[in-house]
Amino acid sequence: MNRPLLIGLTGSIGMGKSETAKMFRQLGVPVYDSDAAVHRLYDKGGRAVAPIAQAFPGTVREDKVDRTALSKAVADRADGFAVLERIVHPLVAADEAAFMAHHKDAPMVVLDVPLLFEAGGHGRVDVIVVVSAPAEMQRARVLARPGMTPEKLDLILSRQLDDAEKKKRADFVVDTSAGLDHALAQVRSILDQLRRR
Repeated sequence: MNRPLLIGLTGSIGMGKSETAKMFRQLGVPVYDSDAAVHRLYDKGGRAVAPIAQAFPGTVREDKVDRTALSKAVADRADGFAVLERIVHPLVAADEAAFMAHHKDAPMVVLDVPLLFEAGGHGRVDVIVVVSAPAEMQRARVLARPGMTPEKLDLILSRQLDDAEKKKRADFVVDTSAGLDHALAQVRSILDQLRRR
């Protein structure tokens, strides 16, 4: 294989995906974080700022995208999500391509994509790792976040594929309910199995 093995890392909100991504990084695997890429694109000098300002007037303040204003503007338009995706997806794809070119000699690369299944990205990875935890633990974790409400959480979950369905489609599942050490042991085990392939 002349390219790295692509590991798609995904999981619903509050499942511990960001912590799990850090573990892969800590164990020497390059991780492409699509959420971080979006933050860079929305920030001062980011390539999404001008097209978003044009498509959604009033959502850019001090040369960067105001995410709260953008969320509201997107929700207020029937085609809001589609318009935003047409702007952001090609920019993230270009950013990811640059990352992949930089890590082309790595044996494996993790693509950390929250909406891997929902956005159809699962077809382009070799292996899928789903991060999971019991629903009540997930709710407690997310509702502890500043500014989060049960209504907001329900709206987010309504846009995400059900956890049980994600686990069915996964090659590996990392269960984060028993703490970080337990999750790290699972990540090590996954990497050992993949290296033996």
